[in-house]
Amino acid sequence: MKKCLTLLILLFYYYEISAIENPRAGARALALSDAVISLSDIWGPFHNQAGITRLQSLTAAVFYSSPFGLNELAQMAATIILPTGTGTFGLSYFQYGTAQFKETKAGLAFAKKLGSRLSAGIQIDYFSSRFPENKHAGSLATFEAGTLYKVSEKLNFGIHVFNPLKQEFNALSGKVKLPASLRSGVSFQISDLVLLCFETEKTGPEKPRLKTGAEFLLTENLFVRFGLSGEPFLYSSGIGYRVNKLSANIGFNYHGNLGITPSVSIQYNLK
Repeated sequence: MKKCLTLLILLFYYYEISAIENPRAGARALALSDAVISLSDIWGPFHNQAGITRLQSLTAAVFYSSPFGLNELAQMAATIILPTGTGTFGLSYFQYGTAQFKETKAGLAFAKKLGSRLSAGIQIDYFSSRFPENKHAGSLATFEAGTLYKVSEKLNFGIHVFNPLKQEFNALSGKVKLPASLRSGVSFQISDLVLLCFETEKTGPEKPRLKTGAEFLLTENLFVRFGLSGEPFLYSSGIGYRVNKLSANIGFNYHGNLGITPSVSIQYNLK
């Protein structure tokens, strides 16, 4: 009975929160407290589309997360990146929850280098939410866009805007506006062994949120990561391993009231 009550509380809390925010994916990002707006990564369709321009080959990745260790709140995502002579295309999909309580996001991104230092990208999104009391899933379409600027060989700056039109959709409480969000940040490659990330995020009427992350290369292919963000304060950590065309990452974050959220993602270069 206690477990069921806890699950209901978490479902209500997490669906209310996740329903009004842009979902994030990638275990590396989670381990760095999502302070990845200025990084080039296959998970750019969930953070900053401009970052996918630095991927040189056809690449695919999958992600799984179990918030607070509950399978009923499972998050799953997949993305595939295709570089072409015209620009770089990205296709992404995210699912949160089970068959009865389920939210999905599908995105189609296009990004292009605008010079040796500047890249820009845009993505069209389609959201869908399904609840047992609704005969039909609520849905909406919106867009997001980002830029990435290479200040120097060691310093990168990124900025991203999501849903500037503030589209609405049906949720448990009725019509809910999907608020706009603005993220900006920098990453500094101190050496071949240490990467530092800093980011600030403003979502709707909420106060700006500061996020930081650090990545350390322990051996040729092994990474260790840590992150901190607030408010509310979240602590994160993780490891990553890269060999040939395959990369695997594990991440954890800790919420003082709700517990630990583990995640895993796998990336593979198809060419």
